[in-house]
Amino acid sequence: MISLTLKALLGALAVLLIALLARSKSFYIAGLVPLFPTFAVIAHYIIGTERPAADLRTTAVFGLWSLIPYAIYLLVVVWSAGRLPLPATLLLAMLAWGVAAMLLIMLWVRVYPT
Repeated sequence: MISLTLKALLGALAVLLIALLARSKSFYIAGLVPLFPTFAVIAHYIIGTERPAADLRTTAVFGLWSLIPYAIYLLVVVWSAGRLPLPATLLLAMLAWGVAAMLLIMLWVRVYPT
């Protein structure tokens, strides 16, 4: 239960930091905060303690490939910001991320079968 509470506090701290930065002169730094590897560290710790080192390496490689859907999300936001209303921009970007993530998983299971 303490572990779950700590994770919730980390998430709340990240949201607070994003909100504060978004209101500052350096608002663009708010886009960097979600990229802090909080959840990656948690996932890597769990995998590293419960599975062999090779599985941790595989997870890290998959993490590198997972940057592609995020880049696609950002490209859609860049392209559609100002052209579409904000809700449509974010919805389209999330949809693009979802499609890219699904394609990545489909490709991954073919290239790295378990």
